[in-house]
Amino acid sequence: MKVDLITLGCSKNLVDSEQLMGRLELNGYDVEHDPKVADGEIAIINTCGFIQDAKKESIDTILEFAERRKSGELKKLIVMGCLSQRYKKELEKEIPEVDKFYGKFDFMDVMKYLGRDTEYNSKMGVSRRITTPKHYAYVKVSEGCNRMCSYCAIPLITGRYKSRDMQEIVDEVEFLVSQGVKEFQIIAQDLSYYGEDKYGENKLAELVRRLSDVNGVEWLRLHYAYPAGFPDELLKVMRERENVCKYLDIALQHISDNMLVKMRRHITKAETLDLLAKIRSEVPGIHIRTTLMVGHPGETSDDFDELVDFVKTQRFERMGAFTYSDEDGTYSNVHYNDDVPPEVKDKRLDKIMDLQSFISEEINANKVGKVLKTIIDRKEGDFYVGRTQFDSPEVDPEVLVKSDTKLVVGDFYDVKITGAETYDLYGEIAK
Repeated sequence: MKVDLITLGCSKNLVDSEQLMGRLELNGYDVEHDPKVADGEIAIINTCGFIQDAKKESIDTILEFAERRKSGELKKLIVMGCLSQRYKKELEKEIPEVDKFYGKFDFMDVMKYLGRDTEYNSKMGVSRRITTPKHYAYVKVSEGCNRMCSYCAIPLITGRYKSRDMQEIVDEVEFLVSQGVKEFQIIAQDLSYYGEDKYGENKLAELVRRLSDVNGVEWLRLHYAYPAGFPDELLKVMRERENVCKYLDIALQHISDNMLVKMRRHITKAETLDLLAKIRSEVPGIHIRTTLMVGHPGETSDDFDELVDFVKTQRFERMGAFTYSDEDGTYSNVHYNDDVPPEVKDKRLDKIMDLQSFISEEINANKVGKVLKTIIDRKEGDFYVGRTQFDSPEVDPEVLVKSDTKLVVGDFYDVKITGAETYDLYGEIAK
């Protein structure tokens, strides 16, 4: 029997889908992920419920498949993930065509519902089906978040922080290496807190050390650190371990003290600047990816000007930004008025992203002539498309490589950078 599994939202959702797909396949199902044409007897939709746009995409997708269920094309329609974790009762009432709803943590019960669940190896990853190119994978080290930032619905969806067992994570990475994975994106809602709930102290540096010791791990890349309570000992590991990418994804959101207080970020402007200086000092050449928010309730033009100056002076190698979205039940939703007009939010977003594109162009131009270790992701037209240690899949720049000889997807090459655009590089195999 064929199952179509559609994943919406972030890479953390993708890991959940991959684990469920692995279990389905162990039980004899033919599973297709994000099919171009959905024609399976069973459809499973893994939803996102983070912001309004994500909710709308999830609901629209459910409704599309609900029509197929109503017409009899589908034998079963199952919904899981963040949206159904938070709005299960409302969804059950509004979309009765869905046969079963699951949340973020009970989705493996799908197997019991389908009536087919054989014995399997309980180690994480053993029943996981990788959907990314086989040379890289995402590894989730925790669930939940304790931070309770004013604008964020994640703690309302996923609950309090829960670290995974360290040995379990190491076992998963060892298994994935045995399957040909070389590059690992280490992900969590908040990497900075890893271990504190489970071990009574921060264990992120130790975890990264142990993962970097696994034979066959070529690259480890760290996503979604939190600035408050950042574990400084991690920087020594990043500096000393060659297979730990000189890359850190750390969402800062804002810089004015006024906004940091309103956002409930538990850090000041001065502390943020000190942290960034320390990261760059202790890990020379590091590329920092950050995310900023504009239009949060109470953001004045002075606050925004301060944010623009911050971007100008810090010159982040990677930066994304988004406008504030008023989410049900968050601190902002309950205690603040969404008082920045939409057109002002959009203008601020455009201004800060225009600034960042100029910075990115200059940073890329400075790489021309350098030789960078590059992993090849795919062949596209006349180019092989790859990434350096400074580039995470899907979200960061790529390197377009011209080569007269055949390159192997998933292998590493030394590439000399010959040209640069705002967000991409051009290169050739170094002689």
